Amino acid sequence: MSTPIATPFDSTTSVPLSIPQPQAAPVRSANQPRIQTGTREYANVSRSMLIGGFATFALLYGMQPLMPVFAREFQIPPAAASGVLSAATGAMALSLIPASLLADRFGRKAVMNASLLFSALLTLLCATVADFHHLVLLRALLGVALAGLPAVAMAYLSEEIDPDVLGRAIGLYIAGNAVGGMFGRFAMAILSDYLSWRTTTLVLGSVGLLAAFEFWRSLPVSQHFRPSGVTVKRMMVATRNHFSDAGLPWLFLTGFILMGCFVSLFNYLAFRLAAAPFSYSQSHISVIYSLNAAGIFAAGWAGTLADRLGRRNVLWIMLLCMLLGALITLVDSIALIYLGTAILSFGFFGGHSIASSWLGFRALRNKSLATALYLSIYYLGASCLGTITGFMWSFGQWNGVVALLGTLLVAGFAIAMKLRKLAPRLPVAN
Repeated sequence: MSTPIATPFDSTTSVPLSIPQPQAAPVRSANQPRIQTGTREYANVSRSMLIGGFATFALLYGMQPLMPVFAREFQIPPAAASGVLSAATGAMALSLIPASLLADRFGRKAVMNASLLFSALLTLLCATVADFHHLVLLRALLGVALAGLPAVAMAYLSEEIDPDVLGRAIGLYIAGNAVGGMFGRFAMAILSDYLSWRTTTLVLGSVGLLAAFEFWRSLPVSQHFRPSGVTVKRMMVATRNHFSDAGLPWLFLTGFILMGCFVSLFNYLAFRLAAAPFSYSQSHISVIYSLNAAGIFAAGWAGTLADRLGRRNVLWIMLLCMLLGALITLVDSIALIYLGTAILSFGFFGGHSIASSWLGFRALRNKSLATALYLSIYYLGASCLGTITGFMWSFGQWNGVVALLGTLLVAGFAIAMKLRKLAPRLPVAN
């Protein structure tokens, strides 16, 4: 076969490309080896991606445990209070593809740097709002700004890291997400018992600024990225090709279910623990967010296991873990609630690590667009299901929440079994 023609998203095809570069762009060698483990470059990429993943989830989810505080202070129902999270995740979902287009034109590192910097500044501005509507608006703008890093991070890794260790590298990035989500939720919940929510928000924004500086300082410049022009026609053709694939749409839907169920559980678990029979303070509730630590292990472990056994043989186990964890939380025992939450967190981060790294193998071309589509649907799951579950809380309290999550996770398990039977795609040949 002949070498395929590059499209705006073809910077990560398995075929070495030879495209004239704009004069302003540095010339990179298409034949330069990918980054291997044990090298200084791999250590720098790993540290940067841990920090980037940390900052992304800390800034995005830091206000999640404050939803009961907002409900009390602004006199709004729980479903409305979830707007601080749904607005950010929804705006991020809609901004991921535009962000990926910018990255394909101007470079991966530049877009990721700008994303972290502006997100930290917008978080600082959130502390100055006069009412809840302005807070939601700023959180939506934060979602737009923050989209630049998750839209590009996995495409950057797919381009720069050797395929044999790509699952491990993506696992480390997602582990950073787990640490950031845990820190943001845990720290904000504790601080809100002693400081106002405005002061705690200033602390969160300051941490984001420090992370943005270290990310900029540490991340190596792309060696395999080649800037390209972008046209709507090419993007639409590439999108149609992805959705006509036998596996990619199911991976997109898996991401929707994974993220929607994970966010929904943590959205309303704080309301459950703040009410009778528990009646916990914010500091006491914060312990539940430390269970995200299970995801730190799960992401790296599942990525490594998937590299060895195959993603099709591991993904369904992660969905089953999430379902089991959700069911365990039905028991009115704080120990079992903690256990169920830990199991669900383990399944979520492991499942996301597997599904997202699978994209790099399933999408033979236009990997950046495939990643953006996956993450757009993934974060739409957080926004849509995170709000819908609020109505289930109002209707049936925790039983209603788990009923919806259980139904979704059963569907996710069925999808994982379908993907298990899917034949691998063959590499593009020269």
